[in-house]
Amino acid sequence: MIKQLAPPDIHHLNSAEGWLGLGNPSEAEHELAKLQDSLADHPDVLRVWYHLHEKRGDWTRAVETARLLCRIIPQHAFGWIHLAYALHELRRTKEAYEVLRPVVERFPDEYLIRYNLACYSCQMGALDQARAWLKKSIAIAGADTIKKLAASDLDLKSLWEEIQKM
Repeated sequence: MIKQLAPPDIHHLNSAEGWLGLGNPSEAEHELAKLQDSLADHPDVLRVWYHLHEKRGDWTRAVETARLLCRIIPQHAFGWIHLAYALHELRRTKEAYEVLRPVVERFPDEYLIRYNLACYSCQMGALDQARAWLKKSIAIAGADTIKKLAASDLDLKSLWEEIQKM
């Protein structure tokens, strides 16, 4: 069970999230620095750090943070999805695929894992595999949701025409 953060830490964390939402990672980092040192490995804190690194495009640190989340809370999809995404942003797409493939069955309701596997497959030139993953993501989220995601997703550009016909 994950311990809930108490005031004032929860307020600093919420402020950090707010600053990120406003596009100000520097202020977010300033709020995160106010947290107790003992909370450095708290999943909620790590999640906000991940988003801060993502906002800054610091994909190496995003990978490190997501890896830590996968170790601390492997039963949550967030770490796995974001670890793979950060790896993909570092042009390590095969590795991103290899992160998600073994855990896909662990998260039967997570369409985003299947969608991202489709993206990574497409980028690696495995179009039939990408189509299969897209169908699995559609089975969970519905065609409209996936079409909206895919419409401007450059990772799936090779399949845009097909996706619009789904």
